[in-house]
Amino acid sequence: MDSLPSIPSESSVLPEGCQQLGSLGARRLDAAALRPWTSNDQPLDLLLVLAATQTAEHEGISAAGSTVASRRYTALADAELLIHGPARQRRWPLPPLPAGVSPALLSHVAARRLTLRPQVAALGLAQKPDFPHLHIEPLDQGPSACLSSGAAMPLPRVQHLWRQGELLGRGLQRPLVVAECVPGGTTTAQAVLTALGVEVAHLISGSALHPPQQLKKDLVVRGLQRASLGAHPSAEQILAAVGDPFQAFTAGVVVGAVSAGQPLLLGGGCQMLAVLALAMQALPARQRDQLAAQVLIGTTGWLADEGADQAGQSPFGGLVDATASHLTSALSVLACGVRFHSSTHQPLRDYERGYVKEGVGAGALLLLAQLRGCSCADLVLDCEHALEQLLSRPVTSSP
Repeated sequence: MDSLPSIPSESSVLPEGCQQLGSLGARRLDAAALRPWTSNDQPLDLLLVLAATQTAEHEGISAAGSTVASRRYTALADAELLIHGPARQRRWPLPPLPAGVSPALLSHVAARRLTLRPQVAALGLAQKPDFPHLHIEPLDQGPSACLSSGAAMPLPRVQHLWRQGELLGRGLQRPLVVAECVPGGTTTAQAVLTALGVEVAHLISGSALHPPQQLKKDLVVRGLQRASLGAHPSAEQILAAVGDPFQAFTAGVVVGAVSAGQPLLLGGGCQMLAVLALAMQALPARQRDQLAAQVLIGTTGWLADEGADQAGQSPFGGLVDATASHLTSALSVLACGVRFHSSTHQPLRDYERGYVKEGVGAGALLLLAQLRGCSCADLVLDCEHALEQLLSRPVTSSP
């Protein structure tokens, strides 16, 4: 990757515990590059994209709900928690987890500190949300098919979602933070990146303590064999074969943001790298570096450090480098500094054991709170208080 020399960020501009990821394909991050995210005078928008894929129906594919049935409502429950917080009675029960607590709790804590009011886009969910949301497509479209079919979505649906996202992106008036909740989404991300030509099977994580790497790989291989995409498929063809609705819509948002000239903070890990790669695939070469300069990906330290070797290189850092190498463009990826080693609350300490790791924009929102002056200690205390509230509030009814 000689064309992408390592250009580390200036450590003085990063808050406590934050780290830049990628050793070869990292873009220089100085105070000017981070100004949209560090200036408390700069208003921001927050968009949470909820989506569903039947890829999540495979037993053991995701820990975003311990059962197949519970994963059908994960997105609704997480969105409700982000929007309303833990002190309010909930309509949608949070799915049972093997350990830990929904990352939406962490996202809510950070969003409240930042006084951000999320907008929600809901795509193909099992139930209609009973909270305000953007109407991007008819809800009866349902989830995308399992990627192993090689026919995840009809091409017209992909094109509609992409156009709707692009319209939203072109209309941006200020920087946008994008979060997601898509059970099974790390597997569709693996499929999309593989279809783009990025070698990622050994670099993709997931919500489980021990992500089912062989199951993910088998589904991806089966889907791509059935799709028979041929040489140099378009981003839309890849999405129709093995993608999910979140990817189609959000890639459109990212492409639209190029003409708006507004910075984007994409909250997540491999799912946001897949979206960025799809968007850059769809752009003319002259606009790809422009887009890369507009986008910052934010994630958690738990994902960033997972499986790190003695030199400190982690699979996710390797994924950043592999994606940057494929795109021949340096990327900006930061992990927040919030950790729960010293917490007295077991569901929070479970993050340090490798459970949950990321989701609902938790890493990006905690990172943003740090960039705007919040200390790690205060954010941890807020998370502990929020967890206590969450555990004391009942669910009003079941779906």
